Amino acid sequence: MNSATTRFTGQRRALIDRFFPKGVPLLWCPSLTHYASDGSIDKKRMRAHLKFMHPAVRGFLIPGSTGEGWEMADLEVRELLEFMVDEIHNVKAHLLIGVLKTDIAAVLTAIADTIDWLKANTGTQDAVKALEQSSVCGFTVCPPAGKDLSQARIHAALESVLALGVPVSLYQLPQVTQNEMSSDTIARLAAKYPNFYLLKDTSGADRIAASGFRDAFLVRGAEGNYSAHLAAAGGNYDGFLLSTANCFGPQLAEMIDNVQGGRKAEAEAFSQKLTALTNELFALAGDIGYGNAFTNANKAMDHFFARGPDAAKVQPPCLHSRRLLPVTLIEAAGAALKHRGLMPEGGYL
Repeated sequence: MNSATTRFTGQRRALIDRFFPKGVPLLWCPSLTHYASDGSIDKKRMRAHLKFMHPAVRGFLIPGSTGEGWEMADLEVRELLEFMVDEIHNVKAHLLIGVLKTDIAAVLTAIADTIDWLKANTGTQDAVKALEQSSVCGFTVCPPAGKDLSQARIHAALESVLALGVPVSLYQLPQVTQNEMSSDTIARLAAKYPNFYLLKDTSGADRIAASGFRDAFLVRGAEGNYSAHLAAAGGNYDGFLLSTANCFGPQLAEMIDNVQGGRKAEAEAFSQKLTALTNELFALAGDIGYGNAFTNANKAMDHFFARGPDAAKVQPPCLHSRRLLPVTLIEAAGAALKHRGLMPEGGYL
């Protein structure tokens, strides 16, 4: 077990030991969803991409924001999961199922339907056992949407999810929900529900982690200044759940190892390099007028990791909307990767 999980006790510790006998992974990825030109899921590409990321990345959020989960219909999510549950089980990794909805009634329905499906797949009527046998370590949910929602309403909504008794990860994503769970709300939920074991914060403000809350495993989803945020470097997070792990899983894993091994100069050197790259490309990716910046930037970079330095000569990748990324973004990604010394020598395809 890694040292980050030894602080947990009681039922939360028992749940973590059950689902993560080797400890909760320190590096997670919200995997890209790859599409063929006709809009269908490109399963061959998904399998190749998973092989490229694993074993440096051992935990996956599917679908996540970077995987265009907010744009998917329920049937599309099920199609993706039907394929990826088996793929992740085969490589002995961990899967968090993203329930990317901002209406709690819809969240509860989606979780119930998914549990029924996993029960049928595994032949068991025990929900937690069905998840365990599928390499699914829980569901990731956000607060309901609304900039004026009180903490009492946020607490009540999330309590209804946690009361289901299945493992849950809570997701701080004010960019979508227009609100934030307070540290007090999170602490009260954690005190009552040991099945809440992981918190992802993509706000960039890091208010919960800075408050001293440590009753769940904390992963940072915001990009930039990576190494300084790790607990081993004096930061407030146990690990990361990063969109850039789609492309830089091995380097991020090495950075984490360097921080833990006291090699802070090496860790900071890569951290600064990746921060500069993401600052440049995420700004460009957010300006193209469609898609989201996380998806656009990572698909542009992944184009080179999949196809090598000459990827700009190949048709750009397709988004959920069936629109292709603009050639200008692909060219900018190639130039930025080359300039930062991060261009891969070959492609995983």
